[in-house]
Amino acid sequence: MKYYIIAGEASGDLHASNLIKELKKVDSEASFRGWGGDLMQAAGLDLVKHYKEQSFMGFFEVIMNLRTIFSNIKFCKKDIEAFRPDVLIFIDYSGFNLRIAKWAKENNFRTFYYVSPQIWASREKRIESIKRDIDEMFVILPFEKEFYEEKHGYPVNFVGHPLLDAIGNRKQVLPNDFRKENGLDEREIIALLPGSRKQEITNMLSIMLSVVDDFTDYQFVIAGAPSQEYNFYEQFIGKHNVHFVTGKTYDLLSVSKAALVTSGTATLETALFKVPEVVCYKGNWVSYQIAKRIITLKYISLVNLIMDKEVVKELIQNDLTTKNLKRELEKILSPEIRERIFLDYFELEKKLGGKGASKKTAELIFNKIS
Repeated sequence: MKYYIIAGEASGDLHASNLIKELKKVDSEASFRGWGGDLMQAAGLDLVKHYKEQSFMGFFEVIMNLRTIFSNIKFCKKDIEAFRPDVLIFIDYSGFNLRIAKWAKENNFRTFYYVSPQIWASREKRIESIKRDIDEMFVILPFEKEFYEEKHGYPVNFVGHPLLDAIGNRKQVLPNDFRKENGLDEREIIALLPGSRKQEITNMLSIMLSVVDDFTDYQFVIAGAPSQEYNFYEQFIGKHNVHFVTGKTYDLLSVSKAALVTSGTATLETALFKVPEVVCYKGNWVSYQIAKRIITLKYISLVNLIMDKEVVKELIQNDLTTKNLKRELEKILSPEIRERIFLDYFELEKKLGGKGASKKTAELIFNKIS
């Protein structure tokens, strides 16, 4: 079978790469082409365009890059027509993927979606286009099945969360080995995860670094995104006494005492490594003003959304200050708060449905198109 896969950011690249590996096991004749990242390419995808060339975050940023976006959509359609896949598989990235899906359905391509757009968070009316344009939906969050089926009468496949596989199957790293390989001393580690997009890093990293001098008993390590060069981070690091690693986020989390994390998939990854965290978000002012008027959720982090309560503290926009960040970091370093967070983290993992999401999804996809 021929599979065309579209992912638009680092988390999608990870999930799609694991899906490709599992599809190869059930389909010996499988060939893959699409949009994504290094992990998908390493897994066997013929990479058409890298996600770092097309990732725009926020309403204002999207408007400013409309010409590029429309050009990419046009190019993508032509590439799909030339490849003639047996199925298109969309990975999150709804602004782009739902436009392609509409065209694809009109042109008689099979359309599957793995990792649902977050229509439960904003613009719920998108359910109508999903019902019209998506043949099969594979969801990874437990509350999404209820949302789609009970609220909107649209059957979906709950497959569990693929992060459980990605984290569970990784090679373990010993703390002393990690410290030695990355020039760290014996102090406990606080991880800084400022995101993967340049816009995120620009908005988050300076404020994260502003608390470093208040915690000299710890060493801070920045998790660099594989899609960004080190010289981009240098402008923010300056004279701060911090360390930097790239492409080692999971290794870093596995040895960290606490973490400051930009809102997104990384908040859930951090929780699954059982690392107490403070969730940070600050966006372009115009984008934030628009977002807060259409997003109706009580929380922004996946951890709190899944648990339906505040497990981890969220510092959003004007609340993300040095003073507040320092106070919340002090809290998650205290034994009492950490014990409560750990208990919630274990309950969170239970809710995610166990391992095997990538394998289950691959088998469902292959069986449905065979």
